[in-house]
Amino acid sequence: MGYAVLFPGQGSQMVGMGADVFDARPDLLGEAADAVLGWSLRTTCLDGPDESLTRTERAQPALYAVSFALWEAFRWRMATDPIAAAGHSLGEYTALAAAGVFSYDVALRLVAARGAAMAEAADRRPSGMAALVGADAAAAEALCERRRADGGGLWIANLNAPGQVVVAGGDDDIGWAVAEGRKHGIRRVIPLRVAGAFHSPLMEPAARRLHAVLGAVESGSPAFAVWSNATGLPHGEDVIGGLVGQLTAPVRFAESLQAMAAAGVRQFVHIGPGDVTAGLARRSVQEAETYVVSSLEEAAAVAERLGATTGGAR
Repeated sequence: MGYAVLFPGQGSQMVGMGADVFDARPDLLGEAADAVLGWSLRTTCLDGPDESLTRTERAQPALYAVSFALWEAFRWRMATDPIAAAGHSLGEYTALAAAGVFSYDVALRLVAARGAAMAEAADRRPSGMAALVGADAAAAEALCERRRADGGGLWIANLNAPGQVVVAGGDDDIGWAVAEGRKHGIRRVIPLRVAGAFHSPLMEPAARRLHAVLGAVESGSPAFAVWSNATGLPHGEDVIGGLVGQLTAPVRFAESLQAMAAAGVRQFVHIGPGDVTAGLARRSVQEAETYVVSSLEEAAAVAERLGATTGGAR
């Protein structure tokens, strides 16, 4: 038995996030980070505007930095490491940094490069994503296959939880899914406010660009198992290949959560802005205990709550 930590992906950003950690961790979130990014992390997170923070190339490093700072605030209070970690899309980098595969600084540079590459790929073709309400993977794949058979481009992008599937494609493909989804057994198709068809073949230019960046960095061995979005299994030796593949493959988050539960995890701790991954854990794992650490106060409270089962805070 043990606990797992989960880190959020793009979409969880909000103006004002991390207000407490900016003052507490200027070493992580101050001038050194700004020098890497070329823009003020603090101003973007705390003052916005929303249009600036939601840009892919800014949302991703901002979420990574704030989530990592919250992870460290939580971890130093715990007597033991988690036995598993995962992150949704971008959050996989936070999970790998938390496990020591990448240093904080290296992962910040990687996430910045990833966000820029994805934004550039999205600019090449108008595209987006949509949630399929009440659809399972088989129904979603049937919908996508029908569109591709007609010459379009629609793919499963996220398998988030039972009944929560997201597809990605060109704007015309998303429009087709909204109009035709009910005819193909989908109760409702809801377009999402995202800047591109992430986790689909339309991200292939970003994958090529990211491969070159990832190939130039050093990585270490994880202190605990980190589960891959692309496979739904713990990362093996080829972490770089898994991260490159992640850009064009579906995020298999539900599979990861269910496999963690089979390995003995019952407590899932969402660390970062929002609470999305805690909700996915509740939907994916029966009897899951979920906790949210989105502030320094919550880091202390959750660590104290888990201390009785993990050996006590230090």
